Amino acid sequence: MAEPRQIEVPPEAAGQRLDHFVATQLEGVSRSRVQLLLDQGDVLVNGTQAKPSLKLRGGEQIVITGEPHPAPLKAAPQDIPLDVVFEDKYLAVINKPAGMMVHAGAGETEDARNSNTLVNALLFRFNALSSTGGELRPGIVHRLDKDTSGLIVVAKSDAAHTKLAELFSSRQIRKTYIALVHGRVEREKGSITAAVSRDPVRRTRMTTKPSENSRTAISHYEVVQRLDTRFGKFTLVRVRIETGRTHQIRVHMASLGHPVVGDTLYGASGQLVDQASQTSSKAARRNNQPQRLKLDRNFLHAARLEFTHPFTSKPLELEAPLPSELTDFLARINES
Repeated sequence: MAEPRQIEVPPEAAGQRLDHFVATQLEGVSRSRVQLLLDQGDVLVNGTQAKPSLKLRGGEQIVITGEPHPAPLKAAPQDIPLDVVFEDKYLAVINKPAGMMVHAGAGETEDARNSNTLVNALLFRFNALSSTGGELRPGIVHRLDKDTSGLIVVAKSDAAHTKLAELFSSRQIRKTYIALVHGRVEREKGSITAAVSRDPVRRTRMTTKPSENSRTAISHYEVVQRLDTRFGKFTLVRVRIETGRTHQIRVHMASLGHPVVGDTLYGASGQLVDQASQTSSKAARRNNQPQRLKLDRNFLHAARLEFTHPFTSKPLELEAPLPSELTDFLARINES
């Protein structure tokens, strides 16, 4: 347990809310963590508990009795079925379903955010995993977004982790995705080389707007099929990425004006509406509710991995077919 921390409120802080002031005094501590400390009664003002909304006057004595920095989360084994596409004593390749996080996020307490992840399942399934990524990310060499399905490589030892990381950094692992995007992609194939960085305003998004923090990102796409449906125009594309930036394919395709279907973070519609119903008369629309379709994930799937095994030198070409929710969705939008 950390020693209680004492803070005297300076006169210039008069008028500030207690929670906002405390958050400015604890470097590297999130506001949600400060809120939790207040809710638990771990923040005293002049010796008594206070509400987060308390307006300070200046001169108060604040004592923080709780631990501002929570102990790191540690993943635990959990019996969750895994689709293992390849496995040997060095590594494994898993076909991750959409909706599953690869590992827990940075949490305030060890709660539901540290369960039902790929890491939880890996710890139950395998006897050993690499420790390079820390106790929260054992075995994890690269990631897939929660709502992206498909192939992900897992290291069973630190030596394998190092070798695989070298393959990724030197772009010797070929990663190919299948995506359905909005609109008609006119060119049969093309490359997107726009650098990617964190959006300075909406921190959950990435952006291709130039900034000093931008990192090189390269995606190559080719058209698989163009779809002209009653729900609109779509293009099924195959995308190979040379780099592995956060949300790379999603932000790259959106930058072309073709967001991935289901990806509302980057501008896709929350649901698809039968276009024919939009052009009919008002009376017809009143009598016939337009058909609507919603995809509760992104139409993005890591379909293929190609690399040379770092220990056996054997060429590996691994594939995972589109999951049923995506093939069913394609069939539904193609219905006449």
